Amino acid sequence: MAGKNLNLTLKIWRQNGPAAKGQMKEYKVSDISTEMSFLEMLDVLNERLVREGEDPIAFDHDCREGICGMCSLMINGLAHGPSRRTTTCQLHMRSFNDGDTIYIEPWRAKAFPVIKDLVVDRSAFDHIMHAGGYISVNTGNAQDANEMPISTQVADHAMDAAECIGCGACVASCKNASAMLFVSAKVAHLGHLPQGQPERMLRVQRMVRTMDEAGFGNCTNTGACEVQCPKGISIKNIAKMNADYLRASLISEVKG
Repeated sequence: MAGKNLNLTLKIWRQNGPAAKGQMKEYKVSDISTEMSFLEMLDVLNERLVREGEDPIAFDHDCREGICGMCSLMINGLAHGPSRRTTTCQLHMRSFNDGDTIYIEPWRAKAFPVIKDLVVDRSAFDHIMHAGGYISVNTGNAQDANEMPISTQVADHAMDAAECIGCGACVASCKNASAMLFVSAKVAHLGHLPQGQPERMLRVQRMVRTMDEAGFGNCTNTGACEVQCPKGISIKNIAKMNADYLRASLISEVKG
């Protein structure tokens, strides 16, 4: 399909605000280049809507390079669309065929309330990070950290977890709207490194508690989160986080 243009039917969720009743609305778009990204296709539609005096479709975006995690869209029932390990902004229209009908919705989760149209409030992730996704103890200056020996295997595990961009695809794809993959990635990132050890037990307790308070569901190990994650974060991190949480709970009981 490279170099060809597409005529598409878009069914897009429209909702004026958090308390408003939403609905799917149909739009026709034509002459969409297969070289466009999915967000560029939405830009074209919005430009037309503005010219026609209609309210443009609200959707999140920032870097458009697969880094920031803002482009959170459910496309034909799949988080970020049909391509594996690809964010919505990296998804190109060559992934679709002429005449296709494409359903575009926001993330669906109690902890991610809709702000408008395709934009959801993901501040629950920020609250989880504020609860423990950092190192506050004095671990020395940057030079000290660079002189600290870390094995290649440990560094690789930490960096694999650090690839999480916090987009929320794991929550949107989970039947329980669980945030376990996101939280476990953040816990594992710091938990693998020596700088993260002093607060390791306290960190996992605080972040899991904040996750539960935000209203995310429980993990039942279906694995949909890993499949839909644009960065391929492994559910092995969830097992590691569960082990740390159990260890932290036992330590708390002994101290108590």
